[in-house]
Amino acid sequence: MGVLARLDELYAIGGGPGANRPYGSPEEDAAHTLVADWMREAGLEVEFDAHGNLFGRTSMRDDIWVGSHLDSVPKGGRFDGPLGVVGGLAAVERSGCGSVVAFRGEEVGCIGSRALCAGGAALPAAFLELHIEQGPVLERAGAALGVVTSIVGYARGELVFEGRAGHAGTTPMDGRDDALVAAAAAILRIRETAGRIEGGVATVGQLAVEPGGSNVIPERVRISVDARAPDATRLDELIAAIGFEPSDRTPPAAMAEGPRRILLDELNGRGLPAIELPSGAGHDAGILAAAGVPSAMLFVRSLNGGISHSPDELSSDEDVELAVDVLTASVERIANDLEPAK
Repeated sequence: MGVLARLDELYAIGGGPGANRPYGSPEEDAAHTLVADWMREAGLEVEFDAHGNLFGRTSMRDDIWVGSHLDSVPKGGRFDGPLGVVGGLAAVERSGCGSVVAFRGEEVGCIGSRALCAGGAALPAAFLELHIEQGPVLERAGAALGVVTSIVGYARGELVFEGRAGHAGTTPMDGRDDALVAAAAAILRIRETAGRIEGGVATVGQLAVEPGGSNVIPERVRISVDARAPDATRLDELIAAIGFEPSDRTPPAAMAEGPRRILLDELNGRGLPAIELPSGAGHDAGILAAAGVPSAMLFVRSLNGGISHSPDELSSDEDVELAVDVLTASVERIANDLEPAK
């Protein structure tokens, strides 16, 4: 079965619309079970580690890992995560070397890769992750593929606003202490703040309003904050300017020169534009890179203006097949060139 057909099978899990395989769900479990079957059909040694991460290993240079994740956001896209797993499986099958891994819970903070790196398990000599870009840069450049230079750092937390509840009809406007109005002003300020820091972005994606009655002035509002920047200095600046205390923080991660250069060489050798770009999204490759694993990422052009985390997420069949070809050749070269992991 080819890469595109496997993507279709995984996409169908959960019943739609879009991909619905949230972390810890029966649907994520079903995806891992299905991929494990494909690994066995390919003659790989299949293993689930203590954190639920799935491995399919060859007998040759199994310390070269390729892979990504199988969980999804609600109503997600066809390619985000599974492309790196089924593309990685194809690369391992075709090259006859390396291991393919499907990490758990990437969409909720790279739970599987974090647990693996923190748990004292043997780490690979190198890690490659194939992923859609999830943005418009490659499409605008007319380039099918791109090589990631670094993965953005991000911080997540919340802000809380207190007011005073009151009757929506009998409390004069000039006598209100409305927590939601204060939160709304803060959301606009967060947007403006991120726009003043080069490469910085910030998002408020969740609001919890109490007491929550349509005829009650809000007395307490919690908003989520997701702040991202290309380097630690700008991330610190953004966090301070927004004024929140992160509950979860991941530092920026540079991709390793060795495997990154191999990916670029493979693009050049095919006469393709050697586009380099940072990743504005977090990835498992960033977690492994932060743990000292030489890591690199190959991006596939996202169409439809780069939309992702949506059923409208799209990459062409031709770009996907080209990416798997580049990934396969890169796995072979890394296996030949890199010293085994200690």
